[in-house]
Amino acid sequence: MASTTNQDTSVNPKNPQNSRLLISLLAIGILLGIGFRFFEIDRKLYWHDEAYTSIRAAGFTRQEIDDELFQNRIIPAPELQKYQRIKPGSTAADTIRSLALEDPQHPPLYFLMARWWMQQFGSSLAASRSLPAILSLLSLPLMYALAQELFASNLAALVATTLLALSPFDILFAQTARQYSLLTATVIGSSWLLLRALRLRGWENWAYYSIAIAIGCYTHPFFTLTLVGHGVFIIACWLFVKKRKLRGHLTNSQFFLAVTAALILYLPWIYVLATNLERASATTDWTRISPGWLYLVKLWTLSFTALFFDFDFGFDNIWNYLLRLPFLLLIAVAVYNICRRTNISTLLFIVTSIFVPFLMLVLPDIILGGKRSAVSRYLISCFPGVQLAVACLLANNVKTQQRFWQVVLAGVFTASIASCTVSGVSDTWWSKDLSYFNAEVARNINKEAIANRSIKDTIVISDRGNDFTNMGDLLSLSYLLDKDVRLMLLSQSPDIEMLNKYSAPLVFRPSEKLRSALKQNQRRLEPILAYAKLFRVRRAS
Repeated sequence: MASTTNQDTSVNPKNPQNSRLLISLLAIGILLGIGFRFFEIDRKLYWHDEAYTSIRAAGFTRQEIDDELFQNRIIPAPELQKYQRIKPGSTAADTIRSLALEDPQHPPLYFLMARWWMQQFGSSLAASRSLPAILSLLSLPLMYALAQELFASNLAALVATTLLALSPFDILFAQTARQYSLLTATVIGSSWLLLRALRLRGWENWAYYSIAIAIGCYTHPFFTLTLVGHGVFIIACWLFVKKRKLRGHLTNSQFFLAVTAALILYLPWIYVLATNLERASATTDWTRISPGWLYLVKLWTLSFTALFFDFDFGFDNIWNYLLRLPFLLLIAVAVYNICRRTNISTLLFIVTSIFVPFLMLVLPDIILGGKRSAVSRYLISCFPGVQLAVACLLANNVKTQQRFWQVVLAGVFTASIASCTVSGVSDTWWSKDLSYFNAEVARNINKEAIANRSIKDTIVISDRGNDFTNMGDLLSLSYLLDKDVRLMLLSQSPDIEMLNKYSAPLVFRPSEKLRSALKQNQRRLEPILAYAKLFRVRRAS
């Protein structure tokens, strides 16, 4: 499967000193990337989705928490933390049940791993995030093996591994208590095992590939994007690569048998998903909102360039895009280089691994409307192909000692290191999505708590929210709020009379029903952080 490029991408034997220096620098880059995965791992806010990871792993359901908390009661903010720890008397079956009932689109593998991890190491932020950080390390040797399988070059494999190690995107999600670092590992690992099975052709190699597929399917439903990409690659090879006809048919049969075996292993969760399809659809209906073409193009730009450069200047800041243009150009040149300078098998693998998953998300957005392709973490199946293409380009040119490409290589790694450094010392980042402003919200609430400590309690009012998502953000805030902050959690029939003893309490993410109840009781909302939905309740004058 190794490519037959015009230039050998092995380390240049004519310049052993420079070659050793380059390899040493790449090794340092890999070590830096490993370090970044654990640097300030508990600094960034624990956002909505991470809080739900802990809920599922602990064996709770959102419904039972909502029913217990939102009952017109006042509780200290730290009390919410009990729902982030193992539910007393629960078992792994409760974790599976929680997912099956409320999040069937999420297979249980990572959540069961998180539950075991929680039992061993506790539920602190550092403990919860250390699992995905460790899982992300699996991707590094797998990327090296995949690049070797494709390019038969130590240099290309080292560059690809370093690009992955220092990728701001991959480091960001390595520090996120979700299944995305495991998904990255299964995407890369299954791709390597596929190429290995094609080269060695033994049934045992196809069995390893089948197991990798099953693990990927039990990790995230969007692993199927990679699986379809593999299928298109196999068919394309059969059509365009000159091989003996019998061997081509045999390879196709082995591939589809391996896929069938994996899907049989996945049947239990297919059944869960099929029987709870309406719930899965309702939970993901936000992806069907059509934001417009400009929004999609912006997110595509941000997502693909975040593999190498990720400074957050603000979504509508023009510099956020101008500074990324060189990286878009680098990706385009890298794909062009793959098309021009590698053999047909390598070309087909890289192109299908990038564009098949991407088009499977983009086309529904264009035809049906939606923003599936705008969600960066949904594009994970595309990203290893991009990194491999860039690695091939850089390895091909750096080994010839061309000054320009040496500067490009240094520039890419410098941009990645700078991005990871800035992100690492920040308390929030774009990946925190709907919880992006929670750290700022907590600072404002805590400031009030300090000012009021000797006079009165600081009360923050909230309810389930319009879309029942407030629980996740309240749990997120609970990690940041002062111990003296108290939460007034109102039911869907809010008892507004509870507010009478408080002159000007705060309210966070009020639902339309709560807003209406406040208005009917001659109260108005005074914005504190309107963009973060934090208000102060005042009596209407």
